[in-house]
Amino acid sequence: MKIKTWLGTVSFALAIGGSAMAADDKIPVGHLVDYSGPTSDVGNPYGQAEADAFAWVNKKGGIAGKQVALDTSDYGYQVPRAIALYKKWSAASGKVAAILGWGTADTEALTGFLAQDKIPDMSASYAAALTDPEGASGKAKPAPYNLFYGPSYSDSLRAMLIWAAEDWKAKGKTGKPKYAHMGANHPYPNAPKAAGEALATELGFEVLPAIVFALTPGDYSAQCLSLKSAGANYAYLGNTAASNISVIKACKTAGVDVQFLGNVWGMDENAAKTAGEAANGVVFPLRTAVSWGGNAPGMKTVMEISKMSDPDGKKYRPVHYVAGVCTALYMKEALEWAAKNGGATGENVIKAFYQKKDWVPAGMEGVCNPSTWTAKDHRGTLKVDLYRMKIAGSTDGDLNDLMAKGTIKLEKIKTVDLPRKPEWLGW
Repeated sequence: MKIKTWLGTVSFALAIGGSAMAADDKIPVGHLVDYSGPTSDVGNPYGQAEADAFAWVNKKGGIAGKQVALDTSDYGYQVPRAIALYKKWSAASGKVAAILGWGTADTEALTGFLAQDKIPDMSASYAAALTDPEGASGKAKPAPYNLFYGPSYSDSLRAMLIWAAEDWKAKGKTGKPKYAHMGANHPYPNAPKAAGEALATELGFEVLPAIVFALTPGDYSAQCLSLKSAGANYAYLGNTAASNISVIKACKTAGVDVQFLGNVWGMDENAAKTAGEAANGVVFPLRTAVSWGGNAPGMKTVMEISKMSDPDGKKYRPVHYVAGVCTALYMKEALEWAAKNGGATGENVIKAFYQKKDWVPAGMEGVCNPSTWTAKDHRGTLKVDLYRMKIAGSTDGDLNDLMAKGTIKLEKIKTVDLPRKPEWLGW
């Protein structure tokens, strides 16, 4: 891992031309990825998408005549390593214009430093604590330089609970449905726990004690038996897909009749292929308006970007890849605006995010959901599209074929437009 980090640093030095090239000949951007740690199952497609997007941007001439020097660094989901990388990126000698970040624990650990150093971090953590730029809610510390594309973990869970309450009634069930939060005892799965349990109570659910399982795959039969004995009807899976697969397979074996609600990283096409029939029926949020190959004008751009690492264009890209492209292209347009309005500095980049309402990056129409960030509210969107994973047969074979045949299918079930409640800001 140390060798990889060292190589990444060397690559970055070479990319900006070492001492032979002045720093202002390129726009440096930090890129934190998990390609080898416990969230690498979803970190790989998402990080690859961002890298591909900026390779494509550079191929098309870069930003304001300058190439983007993207320093892609695998930190293995280890907070100390993220902090070490941040020290490099925030150093005066090579200060980055922005960071494309990753996890909740590391992003929250850096929030104060980002504000102090005025470096925007568009992360892959959707923790609601990152959405309150001024700390006005009193629920989270100010996070003026934190952003992300898509609904927060809390808002996605709120939308799924609203659907679950309707689903319970639609099935003609009586009494209080029982709800359980599941996941590792870690900042990422825990981020929406309190918000979800509060709304579940408000909606008439009986909230059961949370069930803990690790971020890594394992034998979670005991957790499934706990779900079964508690009589849970709905359960939130707060981890990434790799460990969630272990849970849903164990629960299927144990005959647990529960409706699983996956977080945004909790289910995808690769997970469905691995889990097979056990993935059937899992409900989860989608950040983009369509998935890979969907009918939207912007899918042409996504396909072009994908060819940066798959020249033959034959690879099926999961939902995280498409969301990663959207994230990168929002950042690209923010860097572009900054470059034209005083220079690509962190202060100008954050201002760029406030310039547009219902913003969709150029060429991404119908793919990226319109987003609006303001200096007082970094909840980019409160629209949550909910999908159900459908499995119609054996999932052995090539993913492209399984998707083309409809053996694995993402079925849209509901769009929930949440109110922009002040009391939900930062929570």
